[in-house]
Amino acid sequence: MISRPIVAAAFIAACRDELEAPKPGNVHVYASGHGMTTAQFVDSAAAAADPLCAPASRVGARIRGAVEATLRAVGANTNLGIVLLCAPLAAAAELDALRLRDALVRVLDDLDIRDADDAFAAIVQASPAGLGRVERHDVFTAAQVTLKQAMAEAADRDRVARQYATGFADVFDLGMGVHAAAATRWSDPKLAALAVYLGFLSRFPDSHIVRKHGAEVGAEVCRGATKFDALLWSAQEPAALFGELLAWDAALKARSINPGTTADLTVATLFGCRLQFVLPSGRNSD
Repeated sequence: MISRPIVAAAFIAACRDELEAPKPGNVHVYASGHGMTTAQFVDSAAAAADPLCAPASRVGARIRGAVEATLRAVGANTNLGIVLLCAPLAAAAELDALRLRDALVRVLDDLDIRDADDAFAAIVQASPAGLGRVERHDVFTAAQVTLKQAMAEAADRDRVARQYATGFADVFDLGMGVHAAAATRWSDPKLAALAVYLGFLSRFPDSHIVRKHGAEVGAEVCRGATKFDALLWSAQEPAALFGELLAWDAALKARSINPGTTADLTVATLFGCRLQFVLPSGRNSD
C-alpha cells in the first residue's frame, strides 16, 4: 500500500501543476477568474488532501470529508469535481498487487448506497453552479442506489459522472496518453498540463459550460480549443502562444465561461500519472 503522505503529496502536486498552466477560461497563476484566486485553490488542495487520502476510508467519506474541509478553509466550492474524481483514484492506490486502472475498477464496483449518501451530502454542501433538481437519484434526497449507479444516471449530462460509469476512460485513454506524449516532448510540467487541458477541451464540449450556457457555447469553446491544441503541438516555442492563450482566457472570463469540468479532468489525469509513477514496480504499467 502506498502511504497516506505519498498519496496526499501526489494529490497536492497535481493540483499545483494544473494551476501553473495558462488554461483558457479557468483559474491559474497568470490570472484569477470567476470570483476565485489561485491562492484559494492552493489552500483547497492542502485542506482536502488528508480526508481525501485517509487510509481504508470509503470513497463517499473521502468526498464528504474533503468538501467539508475545503469549505472550512476557503468558504467556497473550488474543488468539488476534483474531489469526486480523485477520491476513487486515492482509494485505488491502496489496493496492493493491482495496476491503478484495475484497482480503480474494483473501487468503483465496490461503491454502495452509503457512498452515494455521503457524496450527495457533499454535492449539496458545495452547491455547484447549475445544480438543479432531477427526477431520479436527486442529490437532495436519500440515495436509493449505489454511487456508481447514480453517476451512471447523470453520465450523459456530466463528464465527471461519466468517469464513474466508464472506469475513468477519458482519464486513462485520453488524458494520460496526451500527458505521456507531452512529457516526452517538453520538460516543463505546465506544458504537459496545458496539453492535457486542451486535449480534453478540444475533444468534447465541457459539461459545466453546457450546463450553464448551452450546447452552442460549449461547441464554440471546443472549436477554439481545437485551434490552440493544434498550435501547441506544432509550436517550436510553446511559450510564444501564451499571449494568445491569455487573450482568449480573458475573453472567456468576460463572458463568465469556465471550462471547469475540463480542469477537473486535468487534475485527475495529473494525479493518476503521479500515482502510477510512485506505485511499486509491476503495478504502474497499462
